[in-house]
Amino acid sequence: MTMQLQTVRPNIVQAIRAYRVDDLMKAAEDASQHFLYANLGGAQSKQEVLERIAEAFLFPAHYGKNLDALYDCMTDLVHKAGVQPGFVVVLDQLPDNPRFDREAREQLLDVFRDAADFWAERRIAFRCFYSFSVARSAEAAPGERAEPAQAAVEKPAPKAPVSKNGFNPNFGVNMPLMSSAFDTSMWLTAA
Repeated sequence: MTMQLQTVRPNIVQAIRAYRVDDLMKAAEDASQHFLYANLGGAQSKQEVLERIAEAFLFPAHYGKNLDALYDCMTDLVHKAGVQPGFVVVLDQLPDNPRFDREAREQLLDVFRDAADFWAERRIAFRCFYSFSVARSAEAAPGERAEPAQAAVEKPAPKAPVSKNGFNPNFGVNMPLMSSAFDTSMWLTAA
C-alpha cells in the first residue's frame, strides 16, 4: 500500500521518522508533485550541504550557495516560472558534526520552513522531510566492533550524467528521474 500525502499536513518541515523515501517519491508521483531528494551523507560543512542541495535540485548556475540564495531558488525563482503542482522534498542524512552543528542545521531547516510558508500563502503544498546522519558510537555493544564514525559514511558516488532512459543515477538503481522545478534548462526548452 502506498502512502497518501493527504495524511501529511500540506506545508510542513518534519523529521522523516517512519516514512520511507521510496513511499514519499511514489506519493509525490501519484499526486503529480515535484519530488526533490538530496543525499547529504558525507557532507561536513554548511558549504558542502548547500552545494549538494544545489546539485541534487538542479539549481541554476548563478545560485550563490548561501541561505538567502537557497530561499530565493526554492521560492521566487520557481514561482515566476508558472503554476506549481506542489513539492515533496527530502533532505536525507543531514550532517551532525562540529562543522555543521545544531545551529547550522536549524538555520538550514528554517529556510525550508520559510519556503513552506511562502508556498502556503499561494495554496501550494510544500512538504519537507529530513533525516540526520547517524554516526556509530565509539562504545560498541558487547560483541560488536567499534568503528570510527567516518567509516560509517560512504563516499558519495561521482556525479554521473542524467541517463536518457529516465533514471536518476544520483538517487539509486531504477529510481525515476526526479522532477525539478529548478532545472532552468527545462523551463527554457518549454518556453
